[in-house]
Amino acid sequence: MPALNHTHDPARTSWVASANDGVTDFPIQNLPFGVFRRAGSNEPFRGGVAIGDQIVDLGAAATANVFSGAARDAAHAASASTLNTFMAMGQTAWSSLRAALCDALGRGSIHEAALRRCLVSQSDAEYAVPARVGDYTDFYTSVYHATNIGKQFRPDNPLLPNYKWVPIGYHGRASSLVISGHPLRRPVGQSLPPGATQPSFGPCKRLDYELEMGIYVGSGNALGERISMANAEAHVFGLCLLNDWSARDIQGWEYQPLGPFLSKNFGSTVSPWIVTLEALAPYRTAWSRPAEDPQPLPYLDSADLRDCGAIDIQLVVTLSSTRMRAQNIAPHTLCRTSYRHAYWTLAQLITHHTVGGCNLQPGDLLGTGTLSGPTPAEAGALVELTAGGKLPVSLPSGEARSFLEDGDSVTLSAHCAAAGRPRMGFGTCEGTIQPALA
Repeated sequence: MPALNHTHDPARTSWVASANDGVTDFPIQNLPFGVFRRAGSNEPFRGGVAIGDQIVDLGAAATANVFSGAARDAAHAASASTLNTFMAMGQTAWSSLRAALCDALGRGSIHEAALRRCLVSQSDAEYAVPARVGDYTDFYTSVYHATNIGKQFRPDNPLLPNYKWVPIGYHGRASSLVISGHPLRRPVGQSLPPGATQPSFGPCKRLDYELEMGIYVGSGNALGERISMANAEAHVFGLCLLNDWSARDIQGWEYQPLGPFLSKNFGSTVSPWIVTLEALAPYRTAWSRPAEDPQPLPYLDSADLRDCGAIDIQLVVTLSSTRMRAQNIAPHTLCRTSYRHAYWTLAQLITHHTVGGCNLQPGDLLGTGTLSGPTPAEAGALVELTAGGKLPVSLPSGEARSFLEDGDSVTLSAHCAAAGRPRMGFGTCEGTIQPALA
């Protein structure tokens, strides 16, 4: 786990006034990385760092003599159209640039005048997926989600025997990862209607969201080598929000025996900003397994895992329908939960993914799988909230939802909070459903 240092000082403030208002997702203690350009322009996308309601253009800052040494080299790498080269540089480079940015953006910095000219308002920006994602793996790390889904199919035995022993995952489709705000078209495919003896083809009728965190790989490992629990987090650049949309009716027909296919490959949405693992250090918490459960096999266990393997990230899902927006009704909250409830941690996912010699590469993305908590209000997908569609959710507009309808907009948000420390967030991850192609 990254150690606490001066960048985590809760008393530190910035000369960017909006970073000090107590409600921003991006105080000076955060400094997440993303890729942006001015909206509607032909500018190339380039790396930036969020601070308050502004973005530090890293390319401009790198040529303004704000940084030196390792931080200058890192800033040049992070100013490219994707963050892959910067991610590949490893922890020392990430930390050097983060520390230099914290100093340069701090109140009283001698670099204020130079860096102020490198700011772009977030309201004037548009974003791209921040890394070139070569491979995307989705896991199944919430025992509450796995149990809730399992009860719908196997009421007497909801969890399969392997769940508490091995992190379950499958390889997803990297080409259909899209940035927050990109509309999602309702997928089509085969499904087997209730009582039918043969499948039908058409638009998905049971479209769902999935509340997840995305884990970006930084420096990778060579093919044939493995990453141990002791070193796993050194290979994690940071976290984002991830909505891994699901076509439940298509999935129910196609997933046996090889798992999801068309039901998951039509689109997955990521938030623009990657919060580094170093920034999250103050919000780590102990991780444990119930005493009656199998404890992790030795290769998936460590003292650090037990002491601080979990991260307390507060997660929220809201929904806004076309009617709600027309009537100026605020988005309706569907779920509040925390990443600390995950049964498998990010270190365990990295370690297990590579234990057979699989080579992770800079920019690879791992999804946590749907993050549900122990109570019904903490269910991270409609299929759980509505008990498979049997108990529709009521919206303040008088509408009800068993699954998503065209025009529905789903927004994921997340933040960390701790006594004596500033609120620190992830921005938002939003997508709106468009009708299926004719």
